[in-house]
Amino acid sequence: MAQIFCIANQKGGVGKTTTTVNLAAALAHIGQRVLLVDLDPQGNATMGSGVDKRAMELSVYDVLLESASIAEAAVVPDKLKEAGAGYAVLGANRELAGAEVELVGEERRERRLKDALAQVSADYDFVLIDCPPSLSMLTLNGLCAAQGVIVPMQCEYFALEGLADLTNTIRQVHANLNRDLRLIGLLRMMFDARITLQQQVSDQLKAHYGDKVFDAIIPRNVRLAEAPSYGLPGVLFDPAAKGSKAFVAFAEELVARGLRA
Repeated sequence: MAQIFCIANQKGGVGKTTTTVNLAAALAHIGQRVLLVDLDPQGNATMGSGVDKRAMELSVYDVLLESASIAEAAVVPDKLKEAGAGYAVLGANRELAGAEVELVGEERRERRLKDALAQVSADYDFVLIDCPPSLSMLTLNGLCAAQGVIVPMQCEYFALEGLADLTNTIRQVHANLNRDLRLIGLLRMMFDARITLQQQVSDQLKAHYGDKVFDAIIPRNVRLAEAPSYGLPGVLFDPAAKGSKAFVAFAEELVARGLRA
């Protein structure tokens, strides 16, 4: 059965999509079967995985509206196969923005993704869900489907405030909609040890959250930022880059931790 993780943070620009695509590639690189689910109508994780969001015949939109199954809609992009670390992608595009309105009056609207994933759970070791930076019906579908939440965050003052809001959301969803949901861990992103404030915030996180803070730290890295324009995760675009190696280390740590975190 797959371990299903949401990559979520209600604050934008913290590296959610970068985390999702590179973690998917890194897990595939170390031999895991991976499905990436893009729940953001911008479709950045879709494009960053080598899928043309404008040319998709089926997407996560069709899955949520129950007009297609994940087995029918998910694809393994040729670009990823050629790079040697293929993972399946259930892509998103602008159509997805309309799904929230269409789901309003539907039964089990917040559990559509959970029901769909139950049909393919045995086919994957990990399912990674890239959530939009808001608490919407799409994010709620991700949180209801997942067993845990991975929170990418920058070590900055305002990030701490946003983290409190997110942990409160996780508690509410756990209490009311998904008893399996819990915080798996915090991933420090775009980290620069030369900046004193970042080191101070990192120390505060470790002091407050303990082993919920992953040992892996993703440094600020130009190659990770360049990779999406080539339609590849940084892990595949430049495997020798510091950021790419850090994501492989993170993938290995996640596999070792599993749901015990």
